[in-house]
Amino acid sequence: MPAAPPFEIPDHIFSAALDPKVPITIAALYAVTIKLLNKYNQSTGRKPWAISKTKPFFAFVVLHNVFLAVYSAWTFWGMLGGMRRSVVSPFGPNGLAVFCQLSGNGGFGAATVYNETVGFWSSLTGQSALGFDGRPSRTSTGRIWNEGLAFYGWIFYLSKFYEVLDTFIILAKGKLSSTLQTYHHAGAMMCMWAGIRYMSAPIWMFVLVNSFIHAMMYTYYTITAFNIRVPMAIKRTLTTLQITQFLVGASYAMLHSFVSYTVPVTVYTSKKAAEAAASEAVTSTAAETATAAAGAFEGLKNMVFGAGAKVAEEAAGASVAAAAAAPPQPGFIAETVYVTQPCITTSGETFAIWLNVFYLAPLTYLFVMFFIRSYLRRSSAESAKGKGKVRRESNVTLAEKAGWDAARDVNREIYNGSTEYAVEGSPRRGAGKTNNKARA
Repeated sequence: MPAAPPFEIPDHIFSAALDPKVPITIAALYAVTIKLLNKYNQSTGRKPWAISKTKPFFAFVVLHNVFLAVYSAWTFWGMLGGMRRSVVSPFGPNGLAVFCQLSGNGGFGAATVYNETVGFWSSLTGQSALGFDGRPSRTSTGRIWNEGLAFYGWIFYLSKFYEVLDTFIILAKGKLSSTLQTYHHAGAMMCMWAGIRYMSAPIWMFVLVNSFIHAMMYTYYTITAFNIRVPMAIKRTLTTLQITQFLVGASYAMLHSFVSYTVPVTVYTSKKAAEAAASEAVTSTAAETATAAAGAFEGLKNMVFGAGAKVAEEAAGASVAAAAAAPPQPGFIAETVYVTQPCITTSGETFAIWLNVFYLAPLTYLFVMFFIRSYLRRSSAESAKGKGKVRRESNVTLAEKAGWDAARDVNREIYNGSTEYAVEGSPRRGAGKTNNKARA
């Protein structure tokens, strides 16, 4: 039995939440609502809403950050435990397979894979871990899905709906929500839905890594809500981690579509079938060799040998048929065959992967453009100051600083400026003090 989840999710609720109408409807309502509220804030001259100046609002924002920090840490810890139980030997024979095939029993080739051609789940070993409904059993162990991803990943998908409150907090302060921020939240809903709905292999990374980063981010936002000074190094690290997860996550997901591995499978055949197959293979090889040797002289061969060649071919075919019709002999023999197993086996998984890749593409593009701009600007400034003597070291330093600038600028684009905060201090402390905002 896999490790028991903290509580059971009823099957009908689990399935209903993964209906495509759920994320599409919520994402559409979110986008339309934000568009209307942006217009409202513009019409009022970006004046903060009255509620944003109240103590209950401040308390709500703090509790919102605390809740997401604790929840994200809980998700990360649960996923980490599942990964430890599933990925026993990441560099062993089963290392690649365990990251590609999420469900089924543990062990090389024992994963349960959906075959779209025939329409059912199966395993290369023939020992599919299926339930009474023909789907992967929830009691099988040793794979990421049952060991934690199904439970924590599903709830993490739902958390993307709750995280849109970040945007409403910003709007309540009289700020505007950028188009990129709306895209960011709506896209996260759709990508998490696709990854969990189709059990796409790379989705474990998004749940594990994103929950870890969110745990740190929302902890930081909670601390700054009380005007506690946070070192610049921590701010810079959080920003860098945010952008790194986009760049690495997209690349990691994309690679799955081009990966396959070989699985040794033991099959048992009767001696009769094995001998017939061997005889057929020899005959086939001989025929292929003769055809290759003839090449361009095939027409000449037919003209010279005529029907004689045809008679010889028929005789060879008759001998193979006679061997196949020989009386069966008792017993079976074991044979190891090597089967090529693609990492991604269904169109649904492929859809989920490339949806995530295309979702992250604009953010990646922005980062690259900001990096180039910052690097060129800093490089020109260094040249003007005459500090280009130690060229190699200077270039490394410039690239590092340009990366920090690019990460900061991407965040600014998403959240409409790095100095706009969801928490501007308690009403007791006055409007002059500001703190970092809650964001996804």
